[in-house]
Amino acid sequence: MNIERLNEIAKKVRLLILDVDGVLTDGGIILDNDGNELKAFYVRDGHGIKMLSKVGVTVAIITGRYSKVVERRAQELGITEIYQRCHIKTVAYEHLLEKLNFSDSVVAYIGDDVVDLSIMKRVALPIAVADAESEAKASAVFITKNPGGRGAVREVCNLIIKAKGKWEELMDEYSKF
Repeated sequence: MNIERLNEIAKKVRLLILDVDGVLTDGGIILDNDGNELKAFYVRDGHGIKMLSKVGVTVAIITGRYSKVVERRAQELGITEIYQRCHIKTVAYEHLLEKLNFSDSVVAYIGDDVVDLSIMKRVALPIAVADAESEAKASAVFITKNPGGRGAVREVCNLIIKAKGKWEELMDEYSKF
C-alpha cells in the first residue's frame, strides 16, 4: 500500500486495538516458582499510547491470556477497555464496537499471530509487527519496522498521530517542558 493511502486510512482511526504477547511485549512469558507471571513492556510503546490518547484515539487491549500484569500496565497507560481470556477475539471485538458505537472503518489492530487474523480481516487498518507470523503479515496492510515489545506500538502511534496532522502540536507541547 502506498503511503498516501495508508495515511488516508490512519487519519480516520478512532480506535487502536492491541494484542499483548508479541505486540506490547516481545512474546516472552516468565513464570516464577510462586506462579507469578512476569512480562516486560517497552516504555516508549507506553508513551506512544499516552500520546495517541491525547489526540482523541481510544486504545483497547484484546488478548487470549489473562495476567494481572496486563491489568496493571493498562491502568498505568489509561487504557480502560481490556479484554482478557479471549479465545475467540471477535466476541470481544464486537462488544467493543457496540459499546463505543464504532464501525470497522475507524479501527486499527496490531497483531502478531494467527489468533489475530479474525479481527485483522475486518478492521480498516490491520497491522502486523515486524516479527509476526507470515499469516499475520499477509493479512496486514502495514508491517512495522520494529518487532513486538520493542517499538512496534510506538511506530503505529506515531503513524496515526502524524496522519491526523497532530504531530507538530504534540511536539510543541513537549518542547515547553
